[in-house]
Amino acid sequence: MPSLPRQECGIPFLGDSLKESRTTADFSDFTYRIAGLIDVETTGLDPRRDEVIELALVLFAFRRDNFVIAGVVDEYTGRREPSIPISPGAARVNRITMDELRGECLDEAKITGLISRAEFLIAHNASFDKGFVCRLYQCAGEKPWFCSMRGIDWYRTGCASRSLQNLLQKNGIRTTRAHRADGDVLATLQLIAGKDAAGRHYLEELLNSRPVAM
Repeated sequence: MPSLPRQECGIPFLGDSLKESRTTADFSDFTYRIAGLIDVETTGLDPRRDEVIELALVLFAFRRDNFVIAGVVDEYTGRREPSIPISPGAARVNRITMDELRGECLDEAKITGLISRAEFLIAHNASFDKGFVCRLYQCAGEKPWFCSMRGIDWYRTGCASRSLQNLLQKNGIRTTRAHRADGDVLATLQLIAGKDAAGRHYLEELLNSRPVAM
């Protein structure tokens, strides 16, 4: 699979200086924290029955003193062929076909490696993504999860809806790959990198919210 379209989100890629097997412990001055932002496309809405067909995960660094996102440390996007059909509703949203998924599988070593390096995980509507991801990867269930949809008071900022596409539009963020894991995960990263009218970073508000329960 091609790399994620980083040029769309305006978040810098920190390069190999931080990419090679780095964790928070590698920053000797403890300036940065490392987090993961994840998004999945699925065959349907039920994590007990439906399956992941596309997964994107971005590992990013942010300053612990002011919550400024420094950039992307590492990334992955991939697809998997499910054992059940894609529901008509899901297909209308993500426009992924079974023919596109033939023979595809996720790089489990890469994904678990990224998850292990993250202090915590973020997703938009995290209760949805968490159910699917933890079913595939036990290590994901060992991390705190935060929800960028419910963990930030978007209504206070004047948004009428907390849907990702509405929030992106209201905040002037464009993506050419809406409702696809790679485009949505980078757009969400750009969204939480922003500030409210008082100058407070959305990431700070998010991390002061309650982690998502299973």
